[in-house]
Amino acid sequence: MAAACATLFYTACTKQDAPSNADQTSPRAVTAKSGPISVMYVEVNNNNLLNVGCYSLKKSGAPFFDYAIIFAANINYDATAHKAVLYNNPNVTKVLTNKATYIQPLQAKGIKVTLSILGNHQGAGIGNFTSRAAAADFAQQLADAVNTYGLDGIDFDDEYADYGNNGLPQPNDSSLILLLSELRSRLPGKTISIYNIGVAASYGSYGGHTIGEYANYAWNPYYGSYSVPATPGLTKAQKGPAAVDVTSTSSSTSTSFAQRTVSDGYGVMLFYNLTQTSIASYLQGTSKALYNDSVVAPAGCSQPWTSQ
Repeated sequence: MAAACATLFYTACTKQDAPSNADQTSPRAVTAKSGPISVMYVEVNNNNLLNVGCYSLKKSGAPFFDYAIIFAANINYDATAHKAVLYNNPNVTKVLTNKATYIQPLQAKGIKVTLSILGNHQGAGIGNFTSRAAAADFAQQLADAVNTYGLDGIDFDDEYADYGNNGLPQPNDSSLILLLSELRSRLPGKTISIYNIGVAASYGSYGGHTIGEYANYAWNPYYGSYSVPATPGLTKAQKGPAAVDVTSTSSSTSTSFAQRTVSDGYGVMLFYNLTQTSIASYLQGTSKALYNDSVVAPAGCSQPWTSQ
């Protein structure tokens, strides 16, 4: 990049187009299933990511969950370098650096593993890049993480940035689109997903470009509710209006949301907060609604987590 565009909040770089958002991650040798994809966020400070792989469909043998999202890495602010930096806390680091233990076994089952990026109260976030160069710098950090740890993509969650801290600016209408376009150009075959809160819910388009040009999916961020994310450029098949916390949303509500997801023609259902406690019985109605199949989970499959 040009020297004039090196600092985080320089504003004079030229916008460029990014390639298609087609999800081209290499297929894995697993039984296919039909129906919406199921996505699970796992709080790895407290829970074992491997538990996502415990749940499969009885008739097809396919995994119930299609995505396991590591929640979460952070976007921090480096006051010396004056730029946003990717930060992995000790528990996220444990998962990533032990990819053969925590990531690859899920991928071998056909489950894609992505990394969620969350604010960290330092004023830096996905919503306040003010130049393409700044967005490109952070996008490169994300791409390096995906490539280093063999991940299937990146998820964005614009919470807890505390915009304004460290003298940093408030969100603007170009930041997210710049970041998405730069990340897509570096990860043409990977998944980019949007937890539709914060800047994503406010600035979904800029300069004739939309979230849908670069992201694969977006979903409702409010657990226990059914609300279609207003993300420009994404189709119904790429949206998840149903959001379920498996520790607090009732199984009957989850089943109802699954039925609505199918009847309304949407392609994603979002789940959160998988723990060591088996949720096989909880998922039965949901699974029948989504896949016309029941869920099986081997006894003793779910494992505890030793936090760092």
